[in-house]
Amino acid sequence: MNMSMKRIQAIFMKDYREFSRNYAISTMVLVPLFLAFFYGKSGVNMIQMYFLPINITLAMVTAFIQSCLIADEKESNTLRSLMMSPASVADILIGKSALVFSISAVILALTIYLVGYEPANIVLLVLALAVSIVFYIALGTICGLYTKTVMEASVAVMPVIIVFSMGPLALIGLSEKYPVLSAAEWLPSAQLVVLADALEAAAPTKEIIMPFVVMIAWTIVALVVTSVLYKKRMTDD
Repeated sequence: MNMSMKRIQAIFMKDYREFSRNYAISTMVLVPLFLAFFYGKSGVNMIQMYFLPINITLAMVTAFIQSCLIADEKESNTLRSLMMSPASVADILIGKSALVFSISAVILALTIYLVGYEPANIVLLVLALAVSIVFYIALGTICGLYTKTVMEASVAVMPVIIVFSMGPLALIGLSEKYPVLSAAEWLPSAQLVVLADALEAAAPTKEIIMPFVVMIAWTIVALVVTSVLYKKRMTDD
């Protein structure tokens, strides 16, 4: 795989300029911070409540911003030019993900600080959050590639925000009445909470590894779909 750091950096800077001047996209980073601040002041001390703003950050910041940046490229007819340029698939996908990954990491760190969450194992939590960021970047890319405008992308990503951020609380909470909703336990956002619970309880290694396996599996599937869809868009008229 032929990658060029100069091309990746150029794509990164292009996205940074677009992000900084598009306030409809950039102001989205404030929403989870306000929520985390509110939760922190309310004195919550449950893992599930700590991870509500964390999962909202992943969906509302990571997936939303990524989908809008991709859709903006399509709306301005620059994505096709980028696809036809000497830049490889890896250059483009990494370059267009690097900014969102960096923003997500910073907002997640601030969210965790504001909500007052102190992880039992910061290293494993960081690894899990890194995997989660990649997953949501892939989801955002899929939404952006499927849509034609930023407005369409902002609507298309709404199910991602609702299901993946609210799933661990709303869907699982209703699973006793509607057993089919118990499948929500396998959502990557729910598995992130399971992992945090296992870390707090100093659970056996198997109970810590399993959530990682599930999240990595989701991420691999999302990346494969992203790659296939991207290559398909390269051949579309």
